[in-house]
Amino acid sequence: MRVIVFGATGTIGRAAADALAERHDVVRVGHSGGEFRADIESAASIETLYRAAAPFDAVVCCAGNATFKPLTELGEEDFDLGLKSKLMGQVNVVRLGLRHVAEGGSFTLTSGVLAHEPTPGGAAISPVNAAVEAFAKAAALELPHGVRVNVVSPPWVSETLEMMGMDPAGSVPARALSAAYVQCVEGSTNGETVDGRSFA
Repeated sequence: MRVIVFGATGTIGRAAADALAERHDVVRVGHSGGEFRADIESAASIETLYRAAAPFDAVVCCAGNATFKPLTELGEEDFDLGLKSKLMGQVNVVRLGLRHVAEGGSFTLTSGVLAHEPTPGGAAISPVNAAVEAFAKAAALELPHGVRVNVVSPPWVSETLEMMGMDPAGSVPARALSAAYVQCVEGSTNGETVDGRSFA
């Protein structure tokens, strides 16, 4: 298959792209680097990327920003960032991709464990992650031509914690997590959220 990976220059996206590249033709998309470039906060940028990369059979999105900081320090712009980037960016990856993806193709989005296991500092991220999962579940009921959509819910990733100077105990290495994305692309599930911890 020809698989587009948004966020392929990030920790999770790079691992997912590498794992998929073992059996598929992978188009690596970054925000400011990579084989192709696209800004998922811009519908026009997504559409331009799809036209340049077509034809393709699957899309994986590991891109999207959100703010992590205490509730009392969050402003409206912090909530807007997650809504525009991680939520609507991924919604548009699917919405616009439907015009281009092959029949029987798939989309795999990214949420996060904070959707169901909130932690202090996550008030702007938890609702966005939960909304991504709800979108996939609802969209799966209407996707045409046998197209599927699923979500991978990563836990804390070891490399990210190490980069932040935090203890990586209990986290999952990006390479292990990448198997969840491969499963979604190569499998038959639709409207499901895959817990990345099951691949630890």
